[in-house]
Amino acid sequence: MGESILKGFSKYTKQQRIDALIQKYGFQEDLANWLESFENSDISIQKIIDDLSENPVSNFHLPFSIAPNFVVNGKNLFFPLVSEESSVVAALANAAGFWAKRGGFHAEVLGTEKKGQVHFIWNGNPEYLQSLFLEIRDKLFDESAYLTAKMEERGGGITGIELKSLPHIYPNYFQLDAGFETCDAMGANFINSCLEQFGKSLQNFFQTSEKISTGQRECEIIMAILSNYTPESRVRAWVECPIAKLLEGKSPLECELFARKFEQAIRIAQADVSRAVTHNKGIFNGIDALAVATGNDFRAIEACGHAFAARNGQYTGLTDVRIQDGKFYFSIELTLAVGVIGGVTAVHPLAKLAMQILDNPSAKELMMYLTVAGMASNFGAVKALVSVGIQQGHMKMHLSNIMNQLKIPEIHRHKIQEYFQDKTVSYSAVEEYWKNKRT
Repeated sequence: MGESILKGFSKYTKQQRIDALIQKYGFQEDLANWLESFENSDISIQKIIDDLSENPVSNFHLPFSIAPNFVVNGKNLFFPLVSEESSVVAALANAAGFWAKRGGFHAEVLGTEKKGQVHFIWNGNPEYLQSLFLEIRDKLFDESAYLTAKMEERGGGITGIELKSLPHIYPNYFQLDAGFETCDAMGANFINSCLEQFGKSLQNFFQTSEKISTGQRECEIIMAILSNYTPESRVRAWVECPIAKLLEGKSPLECELFARKFEQAIRIAQADVSRAVTHNKGIFNGIDALAVATGNDFRAIEACGHAFAARNGQYTGLTDVRIQDGKFYFSIELTLAVGVIGGVTAVHPLAKLAMQILDNPSAKELMMYLTVAGMASNFGAVKALVSVGIQQGHMKMHLSNIMNQLKIPEIHRHKIQEYFQDKTVSYSAVEEYWKNKRT
């Protein structure tokens, strides 16, 4: 007989949830005190954090870091970043300083339309339904007006609705494919509410219209939901400088060699999926860190970006490079959707601080900053790969983590950092050095 199933766990108090952990796993009785040590001493702030999720027992801390010197469209900014990986923050800070001396980053938003679908089954002629669609569309707009009025006042709303017949996916399967403009809001609740209303209006049309025969009044709504793939919500960013100025203190020939190797690395990522996945992961190292800091949905951003990377039938690297007329031009184009009002951004104290650090950007500006963060992260990674190698800087940034794992006292750490300044860092090397040091 298996263990009894816990019922109503979400209604437990925090202490009851902790007691359940102790009972199930045999943890020490002082677990509650230890978990409480991670919580905010301000009860009102802790209440906000608890309410962000379900069944909380404590907080999971990640560093809130700063990468300075990001010059974007002439504006000098600090980027707030949340990441557990020190090398991510270091790479962004280094790339920011590098390009600040070379004209900074440039970015532009190419579109902001978001998408959603009503998926339904109807056993009827697709061409006939298409002939009725203008009437149906008017009904959809009219009956969702109570939901869109305030968004329209802000300059947003429904941008269009299409009817699609997709029998190759499922017999008698149709979609209402709708576009939305949500201005500075992420707009998930707005979009989903509109789509659910579309589903109700559509069913009502089939049940009441005299143009639908009695035997075809049944319309099965499978689901009504936004799409995190937003190909029309698109942004582009780029940097450029003379090749001869790519590397400080290096000859024009060395700069030229670096540029060519950099180009080769980008081309490989565009052609080979094994490299492309890691290449794009490096891009999202930067994007995710800024997205988390600002309270945005990094999972949706990643899903959309990866789908965009495969839009032509092959998964490919998201950045591009061009070497022409003595100039180095590095760029990225991707799709993402963000919000700067509502949601976590509006309630989490550090997310609100992050937005203040970014000078309270609009959604379009945040789209550009996220894209710049991704490109900066990618530039730093590829630059290291084609020059000193990724491990030299990467493992040195992880030296502190290794010393923490080995429980090396603080008094000895400076000497260890000095010793490994010009040596390869690995867990075994640090362990061996510390072992010899103590004997």
